[in-house]
Amino acid sequence: MKKYRNLIILSVLLVVVIAGSVFAYNKLADKVENETSSPQTQQAQSNTAQNFTVYDGDGNGIELSGNIGKPIVVNFWATWCPPCKQELPHFDTLFREMGDEVTFMMVDLTDGNRETVDGVKAFVQENGYTFPVYYDSDTSAAYAYNVTSIPMTLFIDENGYLVDYHIGAMEEETLRDYIDKIK
Repeated sequence: MKKYRNLIILSVLLVVVIAGSVFAYNKLADKVENETSSPQTQQAQSNTAQNFTVYDGDGNGIELSGNIGKPIVVNFWATWCPPCKQELPHFDTLFREMGDEVTFMMVDLTDGNRETVDGVKAFVQENGYTFPVYYDSDTSAAYAYNVTSIPMTLFIDENGYLVDYHIGAMEEETLRDYIDKIK
């Protein structure tokens, strides 16, 4: 009898310890998630698109905020990225179709070594792309949105609110669906 009573007490204590551990883990996990959430997550929660400056082919600074007033599609890419190259024709098609009503900012992650302005210009010309290309040579745009994987595309409405973003290559239909959300 005493043996069973000790076993029951031990079982109850074990359940209490496990329940307490689960509760403490969940509280700590929530705290860590809130403290370490990415700028992408923080940006999506606040909804206001974070401004950045990129450069056109002539070296002129272009700010994201200067394009507020119509929907904006910002695509981060590089010529060495196969998924980026896969989706670029879709961006060009939609730029040709919607370029008057939607601003396209094709932001190349230009590091000056692997990716150079001249190399990107040649790539764009060889492929006949007509969309505007901007160069993030000081990484301020990539840093503003914690770009750690490309391609990555932001969808910003006419009022400057980040509506959505997508990481990875997109087919034309998917890109069109995202753009429809901001028009």
